[in-house]
Amino acid sequence: MQDFRKDFLWGGATAANQYEGAWDLDGKGDSVPDHCTNGSHAQPKRVTVEFEAGTLYPSREAADFYHHYEEDIRLAAEMGFKVFRMSINWTRIFPTGMEEQPNEAGLLFYDKVFDELKKYGIEPLVTLSHYELPYALVKKYNGWYSRELIEYFVHYASVLFERYKDKVKYWLTFNEINSGTMPLGAVLSLGTIQGFSGAVNQVPNDYQVRFQALHHQFLASARVIKLAHEKYPCFKMGNMSLFATKYPHTCNPADVLKCQHEMRIVNWFCSDVQARGYYPSYMERFFEEKGIKIHKEAGDDELLRQGTIDFYTFSYYMSTCESADPEITAKAAGNLVGGVANPYLKASDWGWQIDPEGLRWSLNEIWDRYQLPVMVVENGLGAKDVLTEDGKIHDPYRIDYLRRHIEQMREAVGDGVDLLGYTPWGWIDVVSASTGEMAKRYGFVYVAKYDDGTGDLKRIRKDSFYWYKKVIASNGSDLA
Repeated sequence: MQDFRKDFLWGGATAANQYEGAWDLDGKGDSVPDHCTNGSHAQPKRVTVEFEAGTLYPSREAADFYHHYEEDIRLAAEMGFKVFRMSINWTRIFPTGMEEQPNEAGLLFYDKVFDELKKYGIEPLVTLSHYELPYALVKKYNGWYSRELIEYFVHYASVLFERYKDKVKYWLTFNEINSGTMPLGAVLSLGTIQGFSGAVNQVPNDYQVRFQALHHQFLASARVIKLAHEKYPCFKMGNMSLFATKYPHTCNPADVLKCQHEMRIVNWFCSDVQARGYYPSYMERFFEEKGIKIHKEAGDDELLRQGTIDFYTFSYYMSTCESADPEITAKAAGNLVGGVANPYLKASDWGWQIDPEGLRWSLNEIWDRYQLPVMVVENGLGAKDVLTEDGKIHDPYRIDYLRRHIEQMREAVGDGVDLLGYTPWGWIDVVSASTGEMAKRYGFVYVAKYDDGTGDLKRIRKDSFYWYKKVIASNGSDLA
């Protein structure tokens, strides 16, 4: 049996906008998630320009980490966490994103969080921007479509780097940056929704705007990585991609070629730029066919070469198939990326196909392509947990899902992958990014918060809590 490295970083992952709450306290400004309503598996969440009276905006309170951080970090420590993946709320530091001076109350909050983590010997893994663009930047600039955002982001990152240089070693620039290749990424990541109100699945599909916005995110990422490498050599700087594993539906060469094309655009394009430092040649044809013209300024290409990542991180939940046959109608659901259903796989309550072996395949493909240390920073099962009469949550389905994925990570290590760590998504229940609901629960810890906005936010350990504690204590050797 292959062992994980002795310093393997076991932990869990969260995002400020889905977890933190306190959306308007202590000087925080409103971000895009604060303008997003709740939704469900059957009803898409909406984004609204103006706040609607009587409408639930779930990220505003979320799981209220802002007032529960000591309790939550204590729970993480009880499980034995080595690393705590979190993000910083941009609007807690710069309420509109455009201020010259940061909000000291926001900085002090994260000082307290990092100090609490240090007390338990837990390493923070911090995402600079995890789907929480200041809404003021949407209103004024149409989000990342405008080049002006690069300077605002660099200023934001430089303040964080200097403030927390002795408290944070591992940084990620943009969460699931490749979501920008997809229409929903305009809402979640790019903020190119100026003046738009409506269901998030109805946002206009403007290729030119999205891919120009992505170019600006690439430059911003490269700028802050270059800054870190020059001024803070102890920092380790990573990317973060949504890895949407895809297989050809059949061995028909047309299916194989379509799968290759989708893998390139969705999974490889953004990380090729961030890991290799240049635009891959296969994008030239895509840009031509979609009528996309990327505007670059002098020095852009050189900056991309200078600001490449130190390690690669990604989310992995599921896989789908690709078919060139328009008659194939059996579709599989997904958080951002759907596809043709795989007849060999079962699915979750939300229709996401469960494919542990796909994680091993993905890890091998990523390692072979980049030869950079890898970390799985999101992976988990969204499910409907039931609170029993005696106040417990029995979640064997979650334990089974995670066990099978950890087994495949161990196989990938045996294949030669340099795997740094594992932070399952939503180690504590958080608001779903894709649907805006609490009922889709991922955590080892149950949060008493419900989709009608009620709940006392009580934390309850699930069965999976005790199982994961055992996994960490054994460094992944005891998965029973």
